[in-house]
Amino acid sequence: MSSEAENNVENRENQAAEETPKPEWYILKVQVNREDTVKKALDRRIKLSGLDDYFEQTLVPTETVVEMKNGKRRETKRKLYPGYLLAKMILNDETWFLVRETTGVGDFTGAGGKPLPMTQRDVDRLLRAETAADEKQPKLEIPYRIGDRVKINDGTFKDIEGEVNKIDEFAGRVTVIISIFSRSTPVELEYWQVEKVEV
Repeated sequence: MSSEAENNVENRENQAAEETPKPEWYILKVQVNREDTVKKALDRRIKLSGLDDYFEQTLVPTETVVEMKNGKRRETKRKLYPGYLLAKMILNDETWFLVRETTGVGDFTGAGGKPLPMTQRDVDRLLRAETAADEKQPKLEIPYRIGDRVKINDGTFKDIEGEVNKIDEFAGRVTVIISIFSRSTPVELEYWQVEKVEV
């Protein structure tokens, strides 16, 4: 084969590679509290339709939180964006229709009815948050906010009321400002050593 013919073949291959669309991340609005079910249904439909090559990944972004229920420590997954599902896919008429016809999917996010892919910056931030949530120690679900009025129910300062000043979700501790001898004093406690005072 002549070098000119080889160049033509190479040019056609390069052109075909450039024309092949790359998968991009899209945000799908889905039914709240059914994100995992909708994801499974979408994944199943992708397999059945034979469009696997157009879908790289579907994702429900979550973080791990620790809750105390009945005195027992329990880790649970909490959705970072309730009501949304992410899909890394090549968008065309077939994939658009497949996604839209999946039970529980409302629509793509976008403008003027046209799905818009996420910016690379948003994708990087989201995936970093997802990875960080998996790698770091799970944070505790602490039912107090800064400024809440609480009563200490255990330890040296039992039955004294104060105000939550600081919350450390990873250590499971709260700092409460109490008044001792007419002076504001911070006391660091385990979050279960206090209870909210109804005002």
